[in-house]
Amino acid sequence: MSPDAVRNAGFTEALRLGGAGRYDSALHYGPAADRPIHTPNSPMSSPIPEPTPTAHPAPRAPSRRRRWLGSLLALLVVLGLAWGAWYLIKRSGEPTGARGFGGASSTVGHAAARRAELPIVIDALGTVTPLATITLRPQVGGVLTEVLYQEGQSVTKGQLLARIDPRPYEQALMQAQGTRVRDEASLEAARVTLARYRTLLTQDSIARQDVDTQAALVKQLEGTVITDRAAEAAAKLNLDYTRITAPVAGRIGLRTVDPGNIVTANATTGIAVITQMNPIDVQFAVPQDRVPDIQAQLAKGEPLPVKALDRVRSATPLDTGVFSTLDNIVDTSTGTVRAKARFANAGTPLFPNQFVNVQMTLRTVDAIVVPVTAVRTGPNGNFVYVVNEDRTVSMRTVKRGESTVDVVAIVDGLKVGEDVVTEGGDRLKDGARVLLQGDNPAAQRPANGPRTARGEGSRRQRPPQ
Repeated sequence: MSPDAVRNAGFTEALRLGGAGRYDSALHYGPAADRPIHTPNSPMSSPIPEPTPTAHPAPRAPSRRRRWLGSLLALLVVLGLAWGAWYLIKRSGEPTGARGFGGASSTVGHAAARRAELPIVIDALGTVTPLATITLRPQVGGVLTEVLYQEGQSVTKGQLLARIDPRPYEQALMQAQGTRVRDEASLEAARVTLARYRTLLTQDSIARQDVDTQAALVKQLEGTVITDRAAEAAAKLNLDYTRITAPVAGRIGLRTVDPGNIVTANATTGIAVITQMNPIDVQFAVPQDRVPDIQAQLAKGEPLPVKALDRVRSATPLDTGVFSTLDNIVDTSTGTVRAKARFANAGTPLFPNQFVNVQMTLRTVDAIVVPVTAVRTGPNGNFVYVVNEDRTVSMRTVKRGESTVDVVAIVDGLKVGEDVVTEGGDRLKDGARVLLQGDNPAAQRPANGPRTARGEGSRRQRPPQ
C-alpha cells in the first residue's frame, strides 16, 4: 500500500471516530497491518510530517492535604485571638497590686502632706519701660561747634552735652540791651518834664493840656521799656539755648549729628536720646479676675512685692520692686488689665524695652500643701492616692485651692502627715498594693499573699538530692 493510501485511510478513520485527537490515535496507533514499514533502504525511509496539536494543561484542583493545613492554621489564629482577648479582659479586672507572679507591687514616689505658708503669685510677661525718654532737639539754629559727651555715657541732670555757635545770639542780646537803655533814658527824661509841668500847673503858668500830654508820653515810654526788656530776655534765652544740657539723669544713646554740621531749631531727629535708667518701670498685664484682690491689698496700704526674672526664670531675680498702679480699663481682646511696677534698678540690670518674667506676690495663705503631681483628675473631680500603713493605696476625693508651680493647697479631704502618691499613680487603682521608693522588696514578699508563703514552704520542704 502506498503512503498516500495509508494517510487517506487514517484520515477517514479519524473522521469516523470524530475529532483531531482521535485522528492522531488512529494515525499512530491503528492496526499493525496498516502501519507502514520503514527500512533504511526503502523509499519510505524519510519520516512523514505529522501535525502536532497544542495542549493546554488544565488547572489542578487543591489537594486535600493543603485544604486541611489551611483550615488548621485559620483555626489556630482564631483560638489565639480569643485567648488574647480573654487574657486582657481578665487582667483588666484584677487589682493592680495582684498582677504578676506572687502579686508584685508597683514602685511609686510619695510625699507627706504638710502645712506651709503658700504665696499667691501672679506670673506675667512684662516689658521694661523707662520713666522718661527724651530726644535732644536744638531750640535754636546754627553750627554745632562741640559735642561734649561719649556715646552710651551716663549723664547727670544739667550736664553740658553740646554747644551751638553763640556769636549771632550774643550780638542780638547786645542790640536788645542797647534798645532797652535808650528807651529807659527817654522814659526818665519824660518823667522829669512831667514833674516840671505839674509844678508850673500849680503856679497856673501852663495849660493843663500840656501836662496831660506829657503824662501820656511817659506811659508810652514805660510800655516801650517793658517791650525792650522782654526782647532782651528773649535774646538771653536764645543765647542759653546754644548750650544743650541734659534735662534728666540717664543714659545717652548714639550720636546722630557730628560737630561742624548746621542744625535747625526743633529738628525731628535731634542730636541724641537720653533714657532715664534709675528708677525704671516694668509694664505687664494681670487677669481681670485678679483685679479685686490687687485693689484689696492696695486699700490696706501694704506694698505688693514684684520680682523681675530673666528669660529662663533663674533662681536669682534681676531686681525686686513694688507694685505701682493699675490701668483704668480692661483690654477686651485679652481680658487683662495693664499694670506697672517700679524698680530701683541699681546697677542697671533692667534695660529699656527688655522682656522679663514678672512674679507679683499678692498674699500668703496658711494651708495644707502637697506636690502638684499628687493631685489627679477623675470622673468625680480631683483626687489623690493616700498610702495606707499596709502599703495599699486609697483613692480619696479632695478639694484643691491656690497653687504654685511646685505645690498646691488642699482645702478639704487631706490631713497633715498623710502620705500621697506623687509618681507612678497612672498604674494604680483603689486598694492596689505599692512599694515605696527606698523600701526593701524582700520585706514586702510575705505580705503579698499565701501563694508566696506556700511557694517558700514547698521549697523548704523539698528533700535534698
